Amino acid sequence: MQRDNVRSFISGVLCANSLPHLATAAAGHQHMSPLGGRTSGRWANLVWGTANLAGGLALVSRPPGRGGRWGPRYRAFGHGVAAFSLWAAVAENFFAMNVDP
Repeated sequence: MQRDNVRSFISGVLCANSLPHLATAAAGHQHMSPLGGRTSGRWANLVWGTANLAGGLALVSRPPGRGGRWGPRYRAFGHGVAAFSLWAAVAENFFAMNVDP
């Protein structure tokens, strides 16, 4: 059961990370990604965002442990989203990696 929660937490982080990259790709702007660095364009962000979303969904698509219900897994997923969101807000505030100099 604990592994299900860990997978759900990581899934939340990956799914949350996919959103800014996919939004950047849709808008045609630049946003830092591991595929192209600080000036990653539309296509790098589309690939990175899609990979994060696919990975996150793959982690939660496995059948749950006992019970077959979300329960603690849902909370773990939400905690992963919240952890990534907090990290992103703090990182962008202090390091401003995705703004023009």
